[in-house]
Amino acid sequence: MNTKVKIAVIGLGYVGLPLARLFSTKYKTVGFDMNKARVDALMAGHDATLEVSDELLQSAIANGFICTANIEDIRDCNFYVVAVPTPVDESHNPDLTPLYGASATVGKVIAKGDIVVYESTVYPGVTEDECIPVVEKVSGLKFNVDFFAGYSPERINPGDKLHTVEKIKKVTSGSTPEIGKKVDEVYSSVITAGTHLAPTMKVAEAAKVIENSQRDINIAFVNELSKIFTKMGIDTQDVLEAASTKWNFLPFKPGLVGGHCIGVDPYYLAQCAQRHGYNPEIILAGRRVNDGMGEYVANEVVKLMLKKGIQVLNSCIVILGFTFKENCPDVRNTKVINIYNALKEYNMNITVYDPWANPVIAKHEYGIEIVNELPAEKFDTAIMAVAHNEFKEMNVLSLLQEHHVVFDVKGFMNKELIDGRL
Repeated sequence: MNTKVKIAVIGLGYVGLPLARLFSTKYKTVGFDMNKARVDALMAGHDATLEVSDELLQSAIANGFICTANIEDIRDCNFYVVAVPTPVDESHNPDLTPLYGASATVGKVIAKGDIVVYESTVYPGVTEDECIPVVEKVSGLKFNVDFFAGYSPERINPGDKLHTVEKIKKVTSGSTPEIGKKVDEVYSSVITAGTHLAPTMKVAEAAKVIENSQRDINIAFVNELSKIFTKMGIDTQDVLEAASTKWNFLPFKPGLVGGHCIGVDPYYLAQCAQRHGYNPEIILAGRRVNDGMGEYVANEVVKLMLKKGIQVLNSCIVILGFTFKENCPDVRNTKVINIYNALKEYNMNITVYDPWANPVIAKHEYGIEIVNELPAEKFDTAIMAVAHNEFKEMNVLSLLQEHHVVFDVKGFMNKELIDGRL
């Protein structure tokens, strides 16, 4: 098959690049992205997302892997994979704009007999009802007659160097049973963990969107428990440790829920449900709890400061970490910004320190200044917002005044050194 299949991966972000690099080990592969600066950096051998090491990327390029912003470079491909973001807007409504754009791109180059596979997370029906009509309109070809489609939801875990793309079992599907088998054959040839061929694309879409919705609801439950136990003077982490001794207890932990998946996908499922006349209760309740955790942390910090007699107005606060998860430069949908915004209302002087995050991106996306190096000043309060390895090895108390507050959002610090945690 590798002599017949030529793959184009559209969208070279956290999902697309690792997948394209992996495909390039078996097939002639071209990565396409409209961001020329991103393409130039990749062809120079460096991935700013750090999902693909320089060594792997440079080896792939040496073996023929190409990244391009020129649509003509993907015209002779016959297996197109769309891996663009699927965010929500300020009202939490799904924003399919990137998908429409990518589908139009595919429509300009797809030919008879070709297959387009979508990886972007969506609610059931988006591939067939929203994306394929764009491809048909632009190409002039007829779906399931002239060209075919598949859906294989991404399962990239940003920052995870253990569960890399080839080591995570992949769900596949096709627009016809025969195409499903072809799509599955391509993926199974590079995914060492194996594949699961779903009976339809809608089943595959639904499977993806409930994976993260399930995690979101479980985290919302323990976040609510954290609020209850804090009022009761009970340490939530101690409770979870005790409960985890039962074999079937699910070991979820409280915390901020951001990123491009868990903090977004439930809204896709909720809107889909509403379109079909059902108003989801548990899904949206979980989202409300999790979306409010940043403000909750800020308020708990202020309470602790007041209890210790620390002046809140004009106090100096350091927030350690800004990315949405540890050991990863990804700031998409980070909920640390909610802590920052809530504290700003108290007229505090806030320093956000994150050695992983790009200050330029943070400024562009959120309008705030972050630093990659700590200033020499002493702070009144430290909030451990992200569990980067650097922070686990840091002497946090050396950053603080004698009278101070330490709040551990991630629950990884010695509890003898902290004043509060989720």
